[in-house]
Amino acid sequence: MKKLSVLGSTGSIGKQTLELVRRYPDELRVTALAAKSSVKLLAEQAREFHPELVEIYEESAYDELRERLSDMPDVKIVCGAEGLSECASYDNATMTVVALVGMIGIRPTIAAIKAGKTIALANKETLVAAGHIIVPLTEQYNVSLYPIDSEHSAIFQSLQTLSGDRDCFFRGHPSIRRILLTASGGPFRGKTKQEMESFTVEDALKHPNWSMGRKITIDSATMVNKGLEMMEARWLFGLSADQIEVLVHPQSVLHSAVEFVDGAVIGQMGTPDMRLPIEYAICYPERKARIADELDLFCVGKLEFFRPDWENFPAFSMARDVLATDCSYGQMTGTTLPVVYNAANEFAVAEFLAGECGFMDIPRMIERATEKHSIKAAPSLEDVLAAEAEVREMLSR
Repeated sequence: MKKLSVLGSTGSIGKQTLELVRRYPDELRVTALAAKSSVKLLAEQAREFHPELVEIYEESAYDELRERLSDMPDVKIVCGAEGLSECASYDNATMTVVALVGMIGIRPTIAAIKAGKTIALANKETLVAAGHIIVPLTEQYNVSLYPIDSEHSAIFQSLQTLSGDRDCFFRGHPSIRRILLTASGGPFRGKTKQEMESFTVEDALKHPNWSMGRKITIDSATMVNKGLEMMEARWLFGLSADQIEVLVHPQSVLHSAVEFVDGAVIGQMGTPDMRLPIEYAICYPERKARIADELDLFCVGKLEFFRPDWENFPAFSMARDVLATDCSYGQMTGTTLPVVYNAANEFAVAEFLAGECGFMDIPRMIERATEKHSIKAAPSLEDVLAAEAEVREMLSR
């Protein structure tokens, strides 16, 4: 039986992970749950799944959670950053599902790796900002890390055709020519920068294909999400910037593909349903009975592919430049530039969702932060967190 610690259990990925536990109660068990601030839902989850450890990140919500679970004395309740890392590395868990949003995921992921936990990662910011720290740690502690992003899951699945250890990402494998990372184009595909100046939060949250959390849906609208996925793919699969190509694919049927040096292209197709990559990551290497809807190619009719619109999605264009600059320092070196890009985007998206700025202010804030930053190569974790703090302080002025 796999025992799960689910970080971010009240978010979109976390809730779908718990659906999987309901589906396979004899094979999956939840031993730890963690959430940011949704006390009521977290308490309901604790009552249903009976974990041994429950964490609420916001310390102001700790007393309320204790009150709601006062009749469950066997449940240990913790809070804050230390509590989150305790959940991530919990002794009686074999896999840690990192479904947190933002750079908050870095420290608990490191704690889980050092505790020898298998990682199911849905937090792309962890690798974007600290891939140069995370990847060597997984190798040092002999820990498997499986991606929950549909695109990276598709690439991982496609790479299983290579001979060798199945439980391997084949990082930098000489048979890989490039990966083809697909993007739906989001709700604003075909729109101009001028048109997007007036778009509202409600407009940006209307994704045509996927059901996701608010922050990642906004990232899809700006195409920042795809830029972050490019940076994440670099670390997951040991690729250079010129080995990652983005294809806009409105149908979201081909979730990504790998082109090999002999010209063969192998990809993974399916309906746009996040339950499939979640299940693949958690149940790997086993494939379970159908969880997603059947893909009917007759109904799909056609698959379309377009080049990205770099001109009208400047935040996406900046991500390409950040990746190229970062890779220029060395394949495994890393710099603070992706940290700054990600931190500026997190700040800007929060401002946009709060109604404090316009949609096209998001790329403007990212540009301001990246242009003012002095790049530091091979940053420590402290350097990474300091760069994030500096960005937030600068943009808050």
